[in-house]
Amino acid sequence: MSVQSFSYSSFLRGPSQVLPSLTDADVILERRDEENLILTRAERFEATATGLRFAARSLSILARRHRDLAEEALAEELPWLTWLPAEDRVTCVRELLADLMAGADTGLLVPFARNLASWRSTAEAWSDPQLARDLQGPFDGDGPVIDRPGGDLA
Repeated sequence: MSVQSFSYSSFLRGPSQVLPSLTDADVILERRDEENLILTRAERFEATATGLRFAARSLSILARRHRDLAEEALAEELPWLTWLPAEDRVTCVRELLADLMAGADTGLLVPFARNLASWRSTAEAWSDPQLARDLQGPFDGDGPVIDRPGGDLA
């Protein structure tokens, strides 16, 4: 599937110049100060959603019946999983699969994407042995005393 990009303002000025592109491609409407928008035909959107639900459920069934195989498949797709401790790796796989299934069912994949980014950041912290040790504590005291903003209002 190809993708074509147009400026959002050109779409607003002349949608009839942009909409024919949807026959063969999805359209990205690029906006300057906001997140870009995507236009797609309903049939392609439904096919993507159906495929995602099918893949998420299939992967979830695989994970329940053959956890090691599911972890291996995810580790191949997400090589940074190897930086996580074994216990966290299992939790990560379980959480990501649950979020993926929920997202596939509801169409809300942002929680999955956020959790994926969070786990990746956690794995990156574990990849640095000194940082991992430092983050596990112990921590000395409560830290320095910081004045309240705006001066002493007490």
